[in-house]
Amino acid sequence: MLKEITEIKLKKYFSITGRALKKAKKSEQKINLSSLKKARDDFLDMAERYFEDARHFSEKGDKVNAFAALNYAHGFLDAGARLGMFDVHDSKLFAVD
Repeated sequence: MLKEITEIKLKKYFSITGRALKKAKKSEQKINLSSLKKARDDFLDMAERYFEDARHFSEKGDKVNAFAALNYAHGFLDAGARLGMFDVHDSKLFAVD
């Protein structure tokens, strides 16, 4: 059964991913390997780009692509948290702890 992507659902996921992005950006790098610094920066950059793409699609009324872009953004944040790039400890915003 296909479920509709409503404005309420989209707003909820913008809020969750936006909060997760802010928290990841403010966090310390969990593992102190200089080689992970570039990867951490890349993950944050990709998450920000997908988050902005989601805003763009949403403003155009394209809820499906907005929702997809939000999921990509959050995927980068979750992956970074699981790899120890972000010290976030928030199981409501990240797939950690």
